Amino acid sequence: MEELKDITLQVCEIARKVGVYIREQAKNFTFDSVEQKKSHDYVSYVDKTSEEQLVEALRKLPVAAGFVTEEKTASYHEEAYCWVVDPLDGTTNYVHHYAPYAISIALRRGKEILVGVVYEISYDECFYAWKGGGAYLNGNVLSVNKNDDIDKALLCLELPYNDKAYKQAGLHLINHFYGLVGGIRMNGSAAAALCYVAAGRFDGWLEKYLGQWDFSAGLLIVLEAGGTVTNFEGNDDYLYGNDIVASNGIIHDELLQTIQQCELC
Repeated sequence: MEELKDITLQVCEIARKVGVYIREQAKNFTFDSVEQKKSHDYVSYVDKTSEEQLVEALRKLPVAAGFVTEEKTASYHEEAYCWVVDPLDGTTNYVHHYAPYAISIALRRGKEILVGVVYEISYDECFYAWKGGGAYLNGNVLSVNKNDDIDKALLCLELPYNDKAYKQAGLHLINHFYGLVGGIRMNGSAAAALCYVAAGRFDGWLEKYLGQWDFSAGLLIVLEAGGTVTNFEGNDDYLYGNDIVASNGIIHDELLQTIQQCELC
């Protein structure tokens, strides 16, 4: 346990240092620096350079681990441990100078997430957790909220890039929850949204067509904060999937029931 805590705190420092680079680049960043991986899915030199910096720093930690990274600057060869890294989750937000955007780093052993760190750069908020050790924000303990009234719930319903595949599902979810819940938001960063569930800011969040680098760190933070995480089918076989539901646990069944009413979700 103590070893995991030490590693987690070192990862926090790594994320903060690379976050300084990302924050500095934002001052003069323009859309001319952006490449389009696919429709509305952006990447820039900031993503690539920050990932290289993260990989270099993580390799110096006392963990023999491979890497699963969004920008493919390092590789995984079935090592026992694996770093799962998103150098800039919320690139679309970043290129439009709009918060939130975050660094997300998880340490995985098999299907078990041991460490999760999400550094939300624009607000200087470092969320972190280690297995069995609780969840924290800048040193303060996190806990999901205890709201059990869907009428007061604040939900985050993201609309992914795969608009043709997800449009019917997205409209179904918005149609069901709009007017039923206290409010609906779109966040633009899966990693940050998960942390906002852990911090009690959102009562629930769900998204599809994700990569594991988007959610691996955040889901551990939610679980350690007392929340619930499943896939759209309602089970915990989510690590290699692409859909996640996270909540305070109390409203989770209602979220799942609504998802499962739509065959295309």
